[in-house]
Amino acid sequence: MTIHPTALIEDGVEIGPGTSVWDNVHVRGPATIGSDCIVGEKTYIAYGVIIGDRVKINAFAYICTGVTIEDGVMISAGTTFTNDRYPRATTSDLATLRSSDPDEDTLETLVREGATIGAAATIGPGIEVGRFAMIGMGSVVTRSVPDFGLVVGNPARQIGSVCRCGEPLPAGSEVQCERCGLAYTVTNGTVRER
Repeated sequence: MTIHPTALIEDGVEIGPGTSVWDNVHVRGPATIGSDCIVGEKTYIAYGVIIGDRVKINAFAYICTGVTIEDGVMISAGTTFTNDRYPRATTSDLATLRSSDPDEDTLETLVREGATIGAAATIGPGIEVGRFAMIGMGSVVTRSVPDFGLVVGNPARQIGSVCRCGEPLPAGSEVQCERCGLAYTVTNGTVRER
């Protein structure tokens, strides 16, 4: 494990072997970061976040409370997760600052194994990003993404599907990746490995 001396790792944070945490990262406790991960510079990881093994998080990512990231996920530079359905700084009378603790409007987000989130993407609250899905850079994700789904834009829309290796899949119901040869069945937009 390598932790840069400028990283702030709070009490209650568990970091697995082989993980590297770079400069000016802040991880609030309790949180869990698995084995063989990379956490890029100036990334913020909130309390309660769970990160699996072999996850790569590039610089300037913001990962808020309620986010779970499974194994083998790529979080590109500048990605922002959100968790509040109705964000406000104060109560409606402006008299009291709202607590930062989770409440009934805090929604959880799950990023499934092997998914990739492109640079500067924003992930809305309560989203599930499917297995091996790919979110294009700068996308604003406002609804869940299916397994192997390829989404882009603001708001993000599905424009196709990708292989485990990341290569876009050709159109059709029985398809094979042109890059690695893996085979898939596509039925009504649902992609299944063969």
